[in-house]
Amino acid sequence: MSLEVSTNLGQLEVANDVIATIAGVAAMDCYGLVGMASQSQLKDGITELLGRENLAKGIQVRTEPSGIIIDMYIIVGYGTKISEVAHNVQSKVRYTLDQMVGLKVQQVNIYVQGVRLVNEE
Repeated sequence: MSLEVSTNLGQLEVANDVIATIAGVAAMDCYGLVGMASQSQLKDGITELLGRENLAKGIQVRTEPSGIIIDMYIIVGYGTKISEVAHNVQSKVRYTLDQMVGLKVQQVNIYVQGVRLVNEE
């Protein structure tokens, strides 16, 4: 699937993987976020922390008639307030997609899949 936008200059088509990657990179800027979790965790029961090259695998982009819905599966750092991290990720992703693609996101759903101890050196 992809998102199609018509402008006076022509047609713009953005693949869902591109939207997911932009959302993942934007989310990684948020304090308290350790990384994205694999969606295969739902089958295995094992949480896998994805590297930077696989950020889009922890994100699902759906195009509904009412708008774009993004589901993000994240892992937060131990000692952070989970609700604040989730809210910051939602705001940052929504803002970044609006600025970079001109995309109005209806929902950014956050699914916290785990908590990790972060070594700060």
